[in-house]
Amino acid sequence: MKTIVIYNSQTGFTKRYAQWIAEAAGADCLALPDAKKKDLTAYEAIIYGGWACAGSISKISWFKRNMDKWADKKLIAFCVGGSPIDSPEIDIALKRIFNEAEQEKVKTFYCPGGFNYERMSAPSKLMMKLFIKSLNAKKEKTEEEQVMIKMISSSYDISDKKYIEPILAYLFSDCPLQSRQA
Repeated sequence: MKTIVIYNSQTGFTKRYAQWIAEAAGADCLALPDAKKKDLTAYEAIIYGGWACAGSISKISWFKRNMDKWADKKLIAFCVGGSPIDSPEIDIALKRIFNEAEQEKVKTFYCPGGFNYERMSAPSKLMMKLFIKSLNAKKEKTEEEQVMIKMISSSYDISDKKYIEPILAYLFSDCPLQSRQA
């Protein structure tokens, strides 16, 4: 199946996952600015990955705008964030990214990445500092909030190739999306 993996990466985690997926799938791999210039009609599957950003996927609007013209293709979106794979808020966030009609056309996945403050943009660093400060200011923090503060206070990497396995399994399955949605 002729496949392309398109990514938008800020600090490198999403690019790493995109490259892992492309390598395992024998797919082409392009950064979003380059993909926007390319004719994608020859591809049978289009995979888009972006970093978690305010409960959504960075630059997902480009992918969503093109979904109708890609109706004959297998569509996959993945999000890379700093939360562990088993965080309950991940499924909730993934379900909000696409409306019901869009969910019938695209399958979404999450891959844990991490934080790399050294490569983060100044506005993102500021946003994270303010978020950490607001969490620290809370008088009675939940256990989850205490763990989150500890986790996001410095750079870390929890990415692993094993997290692309569900993406590859879906990519190579013959099942239509509707029968795979739970």
